[in-house]
Amino acid sequence: MNKRIQSLKKYIVDDRLHRAFRRDAKSAHLEELAEDFRAAGMTAQERSGRMLEAFLAAETPVILPNEKIVFTRTIRDIPDYFTPSEWEQISTTHFIHEKGEVFNLSPDYERVLAEGLDSRRAAAKKGLETADAQGRIFLESAIRSIEAVQNLIDRYAIEAEKIGQPDIAEVLRAVRGGAAKSFRQALQLLRIMHFSIWAAGNYHNTLGRIDQYLYPYYRADVDGGKISKDEAFDLLEEFFLSCNKDSDLYIGMQQGDNGQSLVLGGRSLSGEYMFNELSEMALRASYELALIDPKINIRVDSKTPLEVFEKGSELTKIGLGFPQYSNDDVVIPSLIEKGYSPEDAHEYVVAACWEFIVPKCGTDIPNIDALSLVDCVSFALADLPTCATFDEFYSLVERQIKARADEMCLRHRNIYMKPAPMMSVMSDAIERGRDISFGLKYNNYGVHGTGISTAVDSLAAVKKYCFDEKSVSASDMLEAVRTNFKNAPELLRKLRNEAPKMGLDDDCADALAVRLLDSFADAFGDKRNERGGGYRAGTGTAMFYVFHGKDRPATPDGRLEGEPLPANYSPSLFLSQKGPMGVVKSFAKPHLKNVANGGPLTLEFDASVFRNEESVRKLAMLVRTFITLGGHQLQLNTVNREKLLDAKAHPEKYRNLIVRVWGWSGYFVELDECYQDHVIARTEFALG
Repeated sequence: MNKRIQSLKKYIVDDRLHRAFRRDAKSAHLEELAEDFRAAGMTAQERSGRMLEAFLAAETPVILPNEKIVFTRTIRDIPDYFTPSEWEQISTTHFIHEKGEVFNLSPDYERVLAEGLDSRRAAAKKGLETADAQGRIFLESAIRSIEAVQNLIDRYAIEAEKIGQPDIAEVLRAVRGGAAKSFRQALQLLRIMHFSIWAAGNYHNTLGRIDQYLYPYYRADVDGGKISKDEAFDLLEEFFLSCNKDSDLYIGMQQGDNGQSLVLGGRSLSGEYMFNELSEMALRASYELALIDPKINIRVDSKTPLEVFEKGSELTKIGLGFPQYSNDDVVIPSLIEKGYSPEDAHEYVVAACWEFIVPKCGTDIPNIDALSLVDCVSFALADLPTCATFDEFYSLVERQIKARADEMCLRHRNIYMKPAPMMSVMSDAIERGRDISFGLKYNNYGVHGTGISTAVDSLAAVKKYCFDEKSVSASDMLEAVRTNFKNAPELLRKLRNEAPKMGLDDDCADALAVRLLDSFADAFGDKRNERGGGYRAGTGTAMFYVFHGKDRPATPDGRLEGEPLPANYSPSLFLSQKGPMGVVKSFAKPHLKNVANGGPLTLEFDASVFRNEESVRKLAMLVRTFITLGGHQLQLNTVNREKLLDAKAHPEKYRNLIVRVWGWSGYFVELDECYQDHVIARTEFALG
């Protein structure tokens, strides 16, 4: 990291001086617009373009010291263009997912970089010639949005000239309308487009495969002698820093949950592994900067060189909580089986956290809902005494899964999605003549499955003690669970410490894991949504591992009432084994291509395991083993429990301490206490 980047990092990350330029939407009179729009009788489509226009007009061009890639948010909050009463009316007749925005997609940045904004505006104007009334309103909104972005670019260029930065002004004027012609121009235009969709309220949108669509610009500049590799690296580091300027304003459930992820590597349709010089550079930039954004994901497979896993493990070593690994050998066939073309499946990326989506042509909603598999077991448990065999009991669990899946799909009917003209610009929605909110080529829904290992461990305990051994009667097991094991301390000890568990390479537990995940996937197998897509079951949890554990009764695995569930596809929080190999083997056994929505095996390692370079190699080999065995996704966290406890007590000392939460990395001291406590409680493994 050179002195310029060091200085810029200190300004943005350490001192946060750029935040002094911020003001709220009220001071810019933006909050009044929703009522004005309502009074004028404007459609949602008209409002979307006008609100972005007003927001960007209120933005103040700010160029930070030592910057070359500009655009910094100065309006803290993004106002809604509907009034509260309008939302109330909409919600009475529609299903509203999160904020009703088009989000969690991978826009077609590549197209805008290659064609330029003028080309996209021209396409919209051409569409006006044959558009119907609805199409005209959309296309006019898209044109308005493009011009609003271009006007802000103009004001930034003027500001650059004013402060004596003609090189910045030159780059901005080049990308105002035209295609990117250099690596720096491509990074600047990417920053502008990423900034713009966030300003429009479309959050959690991934940066996609930057090592692929930026590589031609990098290669041309380096090979042509326009810039050196070091200069290109400095520009990439600055772009990474730019993702952290406003990341605190891009809030999901928690600070850090902002969706700024990217994907490196991956197998092409022709079989070539696509990890290139820019991929390696991205890992090195993330290592040097040690920031929460952008979140790194690496596509790998059984043939990926160990060197790639080693490079990724270097990031794990310093405690960033990424990279996250996705296995092409599993993911690509699963997507093809779900109806994605081979060409599109080979282009897959991950959404904000881990969900598998395709860039450019997908409007999947990969986190539409979550099904608690623990609840399915708990509700079936009431009828345990009536069951003569374990299979009878399991059929009750399966019936619960199917019933909840049916209820869920009914709840998702008549979904409402706000128009998103700026997102539409980065897709073929303009050519289609309809806003991206109407959908693109793929429109599938994804459902998380929470408490997988808790449900499996509960089933395994019931099978072993109530049916195989018959050492615990069904009524005694039911009574113990209902009373939170108040009068059954010995049974509680046995269930927590001796019962079969997923993660111990136990044949009984692991066979039930296969069975349970197949049942989960089958429950959604033939389901269709009203947008023309299907449903995809997944092994992730998002924040539901907290929601679905709180206030829930005890379970037959020995979990007490209210105890948290494990996050994502992870072993029980009280797994006794400290070696990770059993976990890796267990969690690779299910038919993971059936749970095509994704959700990583999440493992925590004590920071003390990284004593030397050999430990990095050992971790890399562990990751490769999981991938070779058929695992679909893996994320790793390096923690120090003593440090976390001290950080909780003295947050002022640990402002930049990073942890992996559920599918993203954030600053530990800024998390809600329940998430802090969960990270502290997770099992820490050793490499051996």
